[in-house]
Amino acid sequence: MTDDFQTFKKIPRLSRECYITEKIDGTNAQIRITAEGEMIVGSRNKVITPKDDNHGFAKWCEEHKEELMKLGEGTHYGEWWGKGIQRGYGIKEKRFSLFNVSRWNDEQKRPSCCHVVPTLYQGIFTTTAVEEAIEELKKNGSKAVSVLPRYDKPEGVVIYHVAGNLFFKKTIHHDELRKGEKNDIL
Repeated sequence: MTDDFQTFKKIPRLSRECYITEKIDGTNAQIRITAEGEMIVGSRNKVITPKDDNHGFAKWCEEHKEELMKLGEGTHYGEWWGKGIQRGYGIKEKRFSLFNVSRWNDEQKRPSCCHVVPTLYQGIFTTTAVEEAIEELKKNGSKAVSVLPRYDKPEGVVIYHVAGNLFFKKTIHHDELRKGEKNDIL
């Protein structure tokens, strides 16, 4: 009887630090650096290679391996985006933007071949902060692209709640629908 006892997890407080970043419309990507110094590249769901690639990400990683090894041991998640991937954002190249803004916002610390998703807000979580970040993107366009005029169809935001160690997303259009339902109405 006691073998199947499960404790109730501690509930984090909502009004704690969060990061609100721009949700870039590309394809999820990851780079894992092992303790043995091996680099393993993946999409959201699987390991990829230059022969079984995802929009050229594995090939790009192979070409930039020396620089990417500076990420250090661990798994590093980001978005592979740009020309030929989803919205494209009007740029002529593909980019890898890391998600962990608290670690990689400093250009001196991250590999020079990597970008970081734009931070729109850092502070105590409020729904007002989320709505203001969405309005900023609607009004001024994507912060991921510095070319003017900015790309005027940004996707939305990602909220990282630090205490809960949870991510949430909110899209500008059709946020109330599941991803598959969007295609039915567009």
